[in-house]
Amino acid sequence: MLVIAYLRKVNDLKWVTRDFVHVDRTACPWLIREFIDPQAEFIFVPTEKIEEVAKKQGATPFDAPGAKLGHRNGKCSFETIIEEYKLKDPVLHELAKIVHSADTRDTGLAPEGLGLSAMMTGAWFNVKDDFEAVRKAAYVYNALYSYCKFKMLREKHKDELGKMSRKEQRELLIEKMREKTS
Repeated sequence: MLVIAYLRKVNDLKWVTRDFVHVDRTACPWLIREFIDPQAEFIFVPTEKIEEVAKKQGATPFDAPGAKLGHRNGKCSFETIIEEYKLKDPVLHELAKIVHSADTRDTGLAPEGLGLSAMMTGAWFNVKDDFEAVRKAAYVYNALYSYCKFKMLREKHKDELGKMSRKEQRELLIEKMREKTS
């Protein structure tokens, strides 16, 4: 029972970051909810209020100046969270390249980052607040995760796929897409 109580406490975290979300601040909530804490609660405040809100609310700051879960060593916050929580999913690491590219404008790493940056910039003009932006952006990150998985599977099975009809290729890839990534 003690272990369950501890896990419950860890998974009932609040997270705080800067308001006016963009790439990293839409990607990180998706990452947190999908891989760390499905019940995560997010708080968006002006930069100067992050420390105060973190203390008052017991919230974990991310993608903010001085935050442990922020940019460091050339990595964006999305990558830092993956590293800190020791997330091993290879598809997630492939997605991290796109997020890094979009957030840091390092388009050589993943050209798809240009499209992600454009979508997150345009999305802000179609939402009423940060909460709606994060909620709607989840679809984009789910789609990019599937895209990365598909891309990796296509590469892994390229010899096998080369010997198949298009219908057989599609069936194999659909089957592999449904498998859990380790």
